[in-house]
This record gives sequence, structure tokens and C-alpha cells, in this order.
Amino acid sequence: MVNTNTLAQLAEQLGLGGYLYLGKGIAKGGGRSLKSLLANAFEAVLGAVFLDAGYDAAYHYYLNRYRALPSPIRDENFKGRLQQVAQERFGATPVYDSEGARVGNRREYTSVVFAGAEPLGTGHGASKQEAEQDAARVALESLVGLPVKPEKPEKPARQRRAPRKRREAPPAATTAEVVPLPEPRSRQFGEPIE
Repeated sequence: MVNTNTLAQLAEQLGLGGYLYLGKGIAKGGGRSLKSLLANAFEAVLGAVFLDAGYDAAYHYYLNRYRALPSPIRDENFKGRLQQVAQERFGATPVYDSEGARVGNRREYTSVVFAGAEPLGTGHGASKQEAEQDAARVALESLVGLPVKPEKPEKPARQRRAPRKRREAPPAATTAEVVPLPEPRSRQFGEPIE
């Protein structure tokens, strides 16, 4: 019920992105639609309601907004869900073994999740956290048997652009005109210097 995705959607309903005070760079880069910033803005509004009108008003304000959402937001915290399932089934907390490797000009992380001695799933991602979330998602698919949608759709590989064409050198100057320098003068009095 309370996660970044939900809070960001509630902030979008209120149009809070337009009220954020941002620097030029992040504003141009789409900062007004960043989920983390929108979620923080909604939390601030909810905190203001709490301070102004009390707990009950803040609780009902949030609940009414949440119920007005067109569709419930799924919690994409696969690590948290796996922890619950693993503790129920195995009585153990999942442990992640992550390793990074350089692939071309970027890093690729691989993570294996264990509950006891047996590996439950393996995941890959651009960051250690993404790899662990992916490993938890794979483990949940095998343990629960239900297909779990991945957190984010995979991004297509970036295409390399063609190298720039070299510019041709400008044509060489044919002849240069010689311009005589003015006679040097004193800065203070403007008289010729001898």
C-alpha cells in the first residue's frame, strides 16, 4: 500500500510535479516525473496534513486517495516477498551472493540467492540491487510456481552511432595583406614613445 510507485501515482493525481522546486539540469532532464521525487513530495503533503489536522485526517486523506486509484499498484519488492516465503518454508533468511563484471564499457552484476545450501535463483542487472531483485523474482517463480512479472521491462541494447565524418580543411589563404602597426603612445599622456 505504501511504496514509491503508489506514492508517485498519488502525487501525479495531484499534479505535484509542477510544484517541485528543481535546479535547471534536473528540470530539463525530466525530474518532475521522477517517481522518487514525486513520492517524496506526496509524503511531504501527507506530513503537512498530519501536522495541521492530526493523525485521523492524514489517515483518511491517504486512504481516500489510495482508493481513488484506477488500479492497485503491485509491490515490486521481490526481495521482501522472497524473505517471507523463505522464512515460512525453510526457516531461514535468504542470502545473496553478488558479483560484478565489466561487459564492454558497462558493469553487469550477477546475483545468486540461497536459503540454506541450495541456490534458489540467479539474476542479472545493471546494478547489484537490480541483480538481487531479479534473483529474488526467479526464486519466487520457482518456489511459488506463479509467473511473477519483472520489475522493469528490459531495455534494448544501446546502438552505437557511426563515427563522425572528418571535416575538410579550409582552403589555404592566398595572400595576406600587411597592415602597419600604429605608432606606440604613452598610456598616461597619449604622447609618442621614443
